[in-house]
Amino acid sequence: MKINVLTLLLILSTFISLKAQKTKTFTLVSPNEGLIAQIDVSDKIYYSLQVKEQEIILPSAISMTLEDGTVLGKKAKVKDNFIETYNTFIDPLYWKKDSISDHYNYLRLDFKQDFSLEFRIYNEGFAYRFVTKFEEPITIKSEELNFNFRDNYNLISAQLDKGSFQHSYENNYITSPVQKFSNDKMMMLPFLAEARSGVKMVFTEADLESYPGMYLTKGEDKNTLTSIQPKYPTKEKIGGHMDFDLLVEERADYLAKTEGSRSFPWRVFVFSEDDRTLLNNDLVYKLAKPAEGDFSWVKPGKVAWDWWNALNLTGVDFEPGFNTETYKYFVDFAAKNNIEYINLDEGWSDQFDLTKITTDIDMPELIAYAKQKGVKIILWCVARTLDAQLEDAMNQFEEWGISGIKVDFMDRDDQKMVDYYYRIAKAAAEKKILVNFHGAYKPTGLNRTFPNVINQEAVRGLEYNKFSEPDGTTPDHAATIPFIRMLAGPMDYTPGAMTNVSKENFKVVFDAPMSQGTRAQQIAMYVVFEGPLQMLSDAPTAYEKEPQVLDIIADIPTTWDDTQAVGGKVGEYAIIARKKGDNWYIGGITNWEARKVAVNYFFLTENSYEATILSDMDESKTDGTKYQITKDEIKPFDRREIDLAPGGGFFIKLTPKAN
Repeated sequence: MKINVLTLLLILSTFISLKAQKTKTFTLVSPNEGLIAQIDVSDKIYYSLQVKEQEIILPSAISMTLEDGTVLGKKAKVKDNFIETYNTFIDPLYWKKDSISDHYNYLRLDFKQDFSLEFRIYNEGFAYRFVTKFEEPITIKSEELNFNFRDNYNLISAQLDKGSFQHSYENNYITSPVQKFSNDKMMMLPFLAEARSGVKMVFTEADLESYPGMYLTKGEDKNTLTSIQPKYPTKEKIGGHMDFDLLVEERADYLAKTEGSRSFPWRVFVFSEDDRTLLNNDLVYKLAKPAEGDFSWVKPGKVAWDWWNALNLTGVDFEPGFNTETYKYFVDFAAKNNIEYINLDEGWSDQFDLTKITTDIDMPELIAYAKQKGVKIILWCVARTLDAQLEDAMNQFEEWGISGIKVDFMDRDDQKMVDYYYRIAKAAAEKKILVNFHGAYKPTGLNRTFPNVINQEAVRGLEYNKFSEPDGTTPDHAATIPFIRMLAGPMDYTPGAMTNVSKENFKVVFDAPMSQGTRAQQIAMYVVFEGPLQMLSDAPTAYEKEPQVLDIIADIPTTWDDTQAVGGKVGEYAIIARKKGDNWYIGGITNWEARKVAVNYFFLTENSYEATILSDMDESKTDGTKYQITKDEIKPFDRREIDLAPGGGFFIKLTPKAN
């Protein structure tokens, strides 16, 4: 007999008389009954998780310790509980779909010690957070989150030396069993764990505000992990790359000083029995705080970018460089191809004084020219420089008519730096300026709270092929990040390289960079990788030499009405279909392994579509710039196979045929 989910929603199952027993157990079940969370309140508070009766996480302790020694979670007494089912929709300003189902069962436990725990369970995952209710400000000494895995699960994670909190979330992913995870390392979020049954779990956090980011390190027992977070910085010094960073020299013995009555970040567990579902998950966005105010002025789009291609314009009658003529050429290129923005990266100003413009750039003239052409401008800034000049800089940007800023080299996620993100997002929103955070921590839903935060790096992107020897960033990495990193939110990977080489021919050349893999893969990334602000990384003249490719890239939207995960396996390949208006766009990428993939058109509704297909060909195996363009007619539930070269990909545009 099928058990009704409402009867399972909250089961007080471990005792007959509440007063006579020490443990209270609360069981929360997902709407489709496939995921079960159990919360045990005894000497500590424990959670455990099952997927279709498979134990994935055994009872694992959670707590929060205050400066006065109070441990929220130790010998806690339940005062009250509240349960409810929610089934609504979120209509985002922009996203990978125009409407998001928000269906979950909810449990709140109120404790006598002036705190609560909130739990949500969805069909696709589980989340919890602490909520404190103290009248006076509090100091958080530590937070405890443990993972007591059922077995020696495989982990896929980006790792750092334990305690190395100065970084930009741009590491490669490493696969290792939990028992082989080094005591000297910590992993950044998101990370993936795979049970022997094949069930996968991705863990991350959402709604991170005025609080440090979370990492995980080896636990005390063999199949366990435990949380670690950066303490509050008390002494900083200028340093890092070109003195762009504020490096932490000393830290306090606490995580955060904060308001006594507040909610803390959601701890987010996403589960999947089919890798494809990880490609189309909205849980972080759902859990983030909604925006307040009018953000209808935010306009996603594509960007003609200067830094990656080192301003290597060819065949022009002026000297390319940081000058007005070069950026007017970028403006003309953008205007001709309906590209919404150009980006002036490092070099347009003194890096440490945003009021000192490079001598050869006439900013008022350039801005007036761009405005006449209908092109908007984004300016790059060093984070600490912007902070020091924030009011003057924002006033200047507003006066000039700047549409966005690219803020770089934060490279931390302690409480002080997390506060910086909110401060910049708010200041920019007041001036109707977009923000693209680089040298950043992973997304935690800030793009919902402040929709002007249009993109966030926190990914080992194409730029690593300019400077990171010997491997740069590989197709193996590209086939991993859609399932793990992208689950946290959009990522500024910056695709679009026009020099594309095989594994054997790759080399790092800073001023003449190349991509690993094929041209078709670079184009497919514009569909596979989520980025409401997408860069065209190569030089305008490189695209102009190949108008077919330029026309395709320029036509690809950056936000979507619908998204469907078509196929994929973590680290091997990914196929995603996205809809805009009446048209569908499909992208597929593979790792360094050549493969034949099937595209099943289960998501179509019209009778017939005309398909334009850009894909690899035999020559692509040795010459990544080679591709073919073919046509086809596609109907709902058709199935087509496509051959992908090593590091290859494909792009398809579907347009409904007239009846």
